[in-house]
Amino acid sequence: MIRLKDIAARANVSVMTVSKALRDEHDVSAETKTRIKLLAQQMGYVPDSTAQGLRTRTSKLFGLVIPSLANPIYSRILLAIQERAFELGYDVLLAYTFNTPEREEVCIRRLLSRQVDGMFIAPVYRIASEARIYQELLARQVPTVLLGHTVPFCSHFVNVEADDLLGGYAVTQHFLKLGHKRIAFLAGPVATPWNQERFEGYRRALREAGLDVDDKLVFQAGRMLEDGVKAAMQMINEGAQATAVQAANDLVAAGAAKVFLKQRLRIPEDVSIAGFGNTLLSEYFLVPLTTMSQPKHRLGLAAIEAMTHLLRGHRPDSKRLPTELIVRASSGTPPATPALKRLKTLNS
Repeated sequence: MIRLKDIAARANVSVMTVSKALRDEHDVSAETKTRIKLLAQQMGYVPDSTAQGLRTRTSKLFGLVIPSLANPIYSRILLAIQERAFELGYDVLLAYTFNTPEREEVCIRRLLSRQVDGMFIAPVYRIASEARIYQELLARQVPTVLLGHTVPFCSHFVNVEADDLLGGYAVTQHFLKLGHKRIAFLAGPVATPWNQERFEGYRRALREAGLDVDDKLVFQAGRMLEDGVKAAMQMINEGAQATAVQAANDLVAAGAAKVFLKQRLRIPEDVSIAGFGNTLLSEYFLVPLTTMSQPKHRLGLAAIEAMTHLLRGHRPDSKRLPTELIVRASSGTPPATPALKRLKTLNS
């Protein structure tokens, strides 16, 4: 292992001079800095990050807590955070909650034990108004940026979020403009604020068009592809008279669309469908899906920008970024007769 004194001996300078040169301090000439840095590189010197952390009281580590990479939304956010963190000289430690509060608490505690300088957390949403681990983060004054909406148990933290309300509104309005009046909604988990906002956008668009939400067209799905499969089967079994389907996200939309296609329904001729997120799945699905594009990369950049402010002792404003409707082949004008109703008759 190459040490500072080895470089100092080779360069014929003091250990202090080597240390200052590698830290870019002003009282070492540029020529000496260049010579020492080149020599250190040639000798294979690797800084001791633990020792540096003891001196500076920083670890140069960020903790990043997300549900999992099975949800493609987080892969782009993660990429943006890691890219910018690398430029700032930080490494990112990644932990997965799988959407369970108990695992989330363990993940956060393990990252805190690594003395991370800051935390990025996609919260596991729950009904409770308080969560012990978030109170602890607040008490410890750990710089924390939330990746998603705030709710009572995490309302004291800075966050970055997409405008899910206007996104949900835009999808429903798109279907209404095509002539649909029977629009089903495949809802995400009840406790999640992103689902609540998307449903509220759906409700507002219907109300503006003089329509009420029909409870028979609202189905509790979830967030994964298999949840969309189950919701679509329920729609068929109940003979839902929908001509369009608005899903909580792209995975749910793809799961539902897979069932419809297997039942020999044509998309969009027999039923239109739209997702949310604009993941690669939506673009390359058998029938490319109409969806709302979330600014995933920009959300990641906004999160790390907020973190840099927190590390300097300043509290930045939270960011709410707009979404954009992406119209693809899965949405079209409604059929004369709801195909899902016909399908139930054929299957019975």
